[in-house]
Amino acid sequence: MAWSTREVADLAGTTVNTVRHYHQSGLLEQPERRSNGYKQYGARHLVRLLQIRRLRDLDLPLAQIESLGLGGETRSAALLAVDADLSVSIDRLIRARTEIRAILDGTTATGVPPGFAHLAGRLSKPERALMLVLSQLYDESAMADLKKMVEAEAEDAGVEFDSLPPDADSATRQQLAEALAPQLAQHITDCRWLVDPAMHHPRGSRITQETLLETAVELYSESQLDVLARASVIATELAAESSDPTSNTLDRGDHDDR
Repeated sequence: MAWSTREVADLAGTTVNTVRHYHQSGLLEQPERRSNGYKQYGARHLVRLLQIRRLRDLDLPLAQIESLGLGGETRSAALLAVDADLSVSIDRLIRARTEIRAILDGTTATGVPPGFAHLAGRLSKPERALMLVLSQLYDESAMADLKKMVEAEAEDAGVEFDSLPPDADSATRQQLAEALAPQLAQHITDCRWLVDPAMHHPRGSRITQETLLETAVELYSESQLDVLARASVIATELAAESSDPTSNTLDRGDHDDR
């Protein structure tokens, strides 16, 4: 029994164009032709088409299907690679379903990165937006550290900063910066990469810095940005002093001499 291209495609549950594509990609051997020039497919072609379709239903790429036909260790390696990819996909889908159920139940928020849902309530709207942006700029290790920083801060730590008026005077800004600096200094001490975060920038330092600057300017007022800049300077100095045990000793010695 011999079938035409359309007939074998119908039997395999696929299309004529797909059969032709399998020929072009080398997955399906070319059949013999009748005297009139038309192709004639046999049972082996139908079986091969059904095998390919089954593997495609498992979402295997054509390149991997070709590897599966080689047999031996190559075949096993290809199957193991496919199995590993499927395992990753399953884990991702399970996490996605868990997140979706939590969103539907109202127990998590969509405005924060994964893993930050329990902190959404203590983050201001600009902070939530900033965390979302940071999750695209920093690697997982850095985001884990940032989550610990938020967890370590008091829930009302940012109230005064969030309510800072745009026209706050210099004295008010300095006072707030000095209040924020010790906690920021502790973060710098605990996570030294904050001083030089380049190693945690998968997208590169230039893109990261430009994106952060653009985001901060849009999310915060001029007075808030000024407070952050002042607090950063003070915190860096405090962190440097805490990491240098001789600095306090020298300061005390100078004080005694006076």
